[in-house]
Order: sequence, then structure tokens, then C-alpha cells
Amino acid sequence: MTRAEQRRRNRRWRRGATAALGLAVCLAAAPFGHAVDGARHEAPKAKRPATDAGWTSRDAAAYWTAERMAAAAPAGPHAPGSAMTARSAPAAGQRAATARHFDGIPSVGVLFSVDGDARAHHCTASVVHSPHGNLILTAGHCNPGSRAAFVPQYRSGATTQPYGVWAIDDTFAYPGRGTTGDGADLDFAFATVAADDDGRRIEDVTGGNTLTPTPGYGNDVTVIGYPNVRNDPQDRAVRCATRTERLTGTRELRMSCGGFYGGTSGSPWLTDYDEQSHTGRVIGLIGGLNGGGPKGPDNDRTSYSPYFGTKILSLYARAAQG
Repeated sequence: MTRAEQRRRNRRWRRGATAALGLAVCLAAAPFGHAVDGARHEAPKAKRPATDAGWTSRDAAAYWTAERMAAAAPAGPHAPGSAMTARSAPAAGQRAATARHFDGIPSVGVLFSVDGDARAHHCTASVVHSPHGNLILTAGHCNPGSRAAFVPQYRSGATTQPYGVWAIDDTFAYPGRGTTGDGADLDFAFATVAADDDGRRIEDVTGGNTLTPTPGYGNDVTVIGYPNVRNDPQDRAVRCATRTERLTGTRELRMSCGGFYGGTSGSPWLTDYDEQSHTGRVIGLIGGLNGGGPKGPDNDRTSYSPYFGTKILSLYARAAQG
């Protein structure tokens, strides 16, 4: 068996395992659908805007030129050009790490879209294993608008992206998501990705990470994201190996690492990261309270994540049907 055949076999096996997980999630989450307040957190399929009818990956590649990508501002509640994630003093006895630039990995990239005011914006997103091989995960507050596209392992200024430009079909998020109060605990979203011109599914091209319930508050993670060029002139991916802990007074996680500026919302927090396959288990993402960290100037050193529990697994089960 060749190495390529082995990779394809492994991907099929992982998608099968993920399908089984999805079925288990549906069964486990069923009682929540009958709760009195379940409607407030119901997660219906969110169709693309009507103007995007027929939007294809070929259309996305034609629209999202290198110039448009470079001009996109961070999405979310923060002002353009400000850091979307957080900076604060590291926890007592904990020394803050600093993210380093690198070439990125295929399963993590940039999510571009156009807001209602025609302003382009971007977040970070990652491919997650799913039965159909077409699912990405990002922060709920990224809320992609029209002409949404995902660019795996984004290359600044490249006329042709190494893994292509992929159109977004549908998005899935809780209506009650937000960046304050209880809504911050629901600050995650999935999107289905259209096949490319050759009919390939994105996971077959890039590989994917395994969605995993957060195992606890203390975890060794690798965090990968794409800061916006307005905040980081290198316009490249950054990565950081660090440890998580509980964000005091909340159900969320926090991690300390400098360099996660605006544009990194949605960056996956990976455990068991494999340097050979460039994949791992995603147990969190940059998002949650205040869009991913405390407010204030000079704020790239600390980031937050919602805790992955039954809510994200239930949402995944809905999205994975697409």
C-alpha cells in the first residue's frame, strides 16, 4: 500500500469514527431539545444570503484576489485594526510565551467574507473531521456574511493559494451566541464548504482535526492562527505551545501567549498535535468573553476559549448532516 493510499484509508476511518461520535452526540443531546428554554439555544441551519445563490469555489477564487484578502479587517466586536484577542498579565507563577511565525498547516486557514456595509473581514478557521469531509470550525462572533470563502494555509500576496480558495455553503451557530454573559459560552460556529471544481472535499485535500470535548481546564495545547496584516505586518500564520487554565469567574479557558492579534478569532486550540500529520484534537478556540480576551490596549498576550461540552457537540451533530 502506498503512502497516499494509507492517508486516504486513514481519513476514511477517521470520518467513520466521527460519524459514530455524531450519532452518540445526537442521542446524548436529545433531552435538551425538549427543555422549556430549548428554543433560545436551538441551532437551525443558517443558509447563505440570497445574493450567494450559486456561489461556487471557482467564484470564490475569482473574487478573493490577493489585494482583497490583504485589505480584509478582523471580524467581530472590536474596532478595525485593534487586537481581537487579549492581553493581560500572565497568571501568577506563569511566564507568558510568545507565538512564532511559520508557514502554517493545511487544516488551518483564513475565513473571508463581506459584511452588509461591503467591508471585507477575516477570522481564523480550521477543518474538523466530519462524515462528509466538508466542515470547518470558527468563532461564533465571526458571523460570515456574503461571498464567504475559506483559504487553507493562507499565503499573503499569492496569486494562487497552495490549497485553493473554497466557497462556504451554509453556517451553523446558536442564535444566543455572543461575547458577553451566557452568550459568550456559545461563541463557536461551523460552516460547510463547497467542493472544488474537481469535486474534491476539503478534508480530503487538507486533512482535519478531531473535535473533542474539553477534557478539563489544564491542558497542553498548540494554538495556530492568522493575525491581520494591520496588526502584524508579516501577514503569516503564528503558533504557540502553551498551557490552559480556567478563566476566573467563568466557565471558560484562558491561555497566555503574545502575538494573537486581531484576525485570530477562531484559532483552534489543539491537544495531541502531531508534527507529521499537522493535525490534532481541537478542544477550544479563540473566542468567548469579549470576543476572546480582556479589553484594553496592548492586548495580544492572553486569549480565551469557550468550554467545549454538550452544546458544541449538539451543534456539530446538526452541521455534520450537511
